[in-house]
Amino acid sequence: GEIGYSSTDIDSYEKSGYVMSGSRHARMNAVRIRKENQIYSAEEQRALALITLEENQQKEQALLQDFREMLQDKLKDGGEKADNKNGGD
Repeated sequence: GEIGYSSTDIDSYEKSGYVMSGSRHARMNAVRIRKENQIYSAEEQRALALITLEENQQKEQALLQDFREMLQDKLKDGGEKADNKNGGD
């Protein structure tokens, strides 16, 4: 370990290529945090994709409902015009 060495000694050892346990610990923590962030990012991307899919399905349903209503109105109006032409009401 580094016990008994000054910070300048530790720096010189690290510059020569030695990996001190404190530096290794900090490096391992940094790697772990990066990996956790990647996992969270992937989970967030999946959740966002699911939300987008649901929103698109809702928009599609609303559009289909609008078309159904428009079609019903057209059919109803068309039926009334046909009755008027044939002398109805």
